[in-house]
Amino acid sequence: MSIRPRKKIDLRISINKAYQIILNPLITEKATQLSEYNKIVFSVPVKANKLEIKSAIEKIYSVKVKSVNTILLKGKVKRFKGILGRRINTKKALVTLFPGNSIDLTIGA
Repeated sequence: MSIRPRKKIDLRISINKAYQIILNPLITEKATQLSEYNKIVFSVPVKANKLEIKSAIEKIYSVKVKSVNTILLKGKVKRFKGILGRRINTKKALVTLFPGNSIDLTIGA
């Protein structure tokens, strides 16, 4: 049995690509409670993977990321004026930072 070598992944991304991966931070009650434990929640594209998310966060905010957990939220089927429609699928990334690193999302626009 032969073992296939893993594909090389280039973790160097440009700042423009980083801003395309990190769409926006999610500010909810639960996300605010998680910030006490050095965890931040971001909205990301459905196609983004954990390695891309990690390198984008480190590039944009200049912090050290410990881990990234992702959640894929399937779009619900809803009715609007009697017509069936469907919301889009979304993906959230729960980013854990190393102790001593922090991201302040309250400042800025």
